[in-house]
Amino acid sequence: MVTKKEGILTSAAGGDGTTSTAAQRTIVDFKEAIMDYRVTDMPVLDMFAQRYTTETGGDIDITVAKQSMVMEQIDEGTTPAYQSTDLRNERVSVNEFGIAVGVTRRMIEDSRFSEVEMALNEARRAVDRHLTSHAIHALFGMADSNGVFGTDAITAATTEANAELFANFDHGAFYAKTISGGSRITDYGMYDAAAFQLMGPNAGSHYFNSADSVNGSTVANFALNDLTEAIELIGAKGGNADTIVISPSHYKILLDQADFTTPFDAAMGGVKAQSTAAHEGHNSHVLSSAASTGLVGNLYGLNVYVNAYVPNTRFGIFDMSVKPLAYVERRGLTVEEANPGFGIVGSYMSMRYGMKIIRPESGVIVISS
Repeated sequence: MVTKKEGILTSAAGGDGTTSTAAQRTIVDFKEAIMDYRVTDMPVLDMFAQRYTTETGGDIDITVAKQSMVMEQIDEGTTPAYQSTDLRNERVSVNEFGIAVGVTRRMIEDSRFSEVEMALNEARRAVDRHLTSHAIHALFGMADSNGVFGTDAITAATTEANAELFANFDHGAFYAKTISGGSRITDYGMYDAAAFQLMGPNAGSHYFNSADSVNGSTVANFALNDLTEAIELIGAKGGNADTIVISPSHYKILLDQADFTTPFDAAMGGVKAQSTAAHEGHNSHVLSSAASTGLVGNLYGLNVYVNAYVPNTRFGIFDMSVKPLAYVERRGLTVEEANPGFGIVGSYMSMRYGMKIIRPESGVIVISS
């Protein structure tokens, strides 16, 4: 015997007692409960993105201040020369994305489950998957083979002069090859554009091929000196690399190479004492939270996160104190009742937003070679 379990969209007291069926109760509640789905959690945006709002759609501009003013020595009684702020604009393309959810009355009447509840829950999960995939495509410079996001592939051969152009890469890019050839780079500390170009293995680019080329370009590669190169590239521009984001395939390489054996407590956010870890099942215990948080360890002081949306041919190193991505929202997730007819009830979920890398100094992407 199957006992029906009341769902969050099913009202046990719905109807008038005469014409009330399970289907009718669900349909009535569906009309009222879609309001609960107007907001969805977006952890990938909380981690990587600075949020902005706009009152218009289409292409909008975000103004970013560049390092521009300097102190100067002056004679007493004289006035220093006036200086102004140097600015650069980042254009972000705002588009609409949506999903239609439909359930037939026959499905509702004949099912022992709450079909509408299941459909809306899956649609909301689809929104989370979409946003995660979109952000990862933008951050890692991946081509959108399905034509949903509109991202283009950025490789180790991409030059800064091309990467900074909105017409070429409307989702933005970190600093690319021949870094002094673009207009985005500014001096920082003891380094200028010429010094930046001598850093890293690829003419200053924040996209470079992994030093580990044993496995080939179609599978995961990982070398520890990839991290040191990235730490230098980010640190010379005033950042502090603190996060590594890898795929499950990269994680396997780290475990197989025994390079990833430092016990790490995700809850405490730091490395545990060896004596404590020895009494807690060593790494198998301290990494037990990986399935729920994605935080699996620590390398050179950088937190390591694993995510299945990261491609096995790329991994990233980031300074998370500076969000590299801009998330520009015209309209958040909204849900509207749809009535397509033919015995179908449903809803239409949609949102209008755009994404773009606006802090090119805060990330490095390592590519399998």
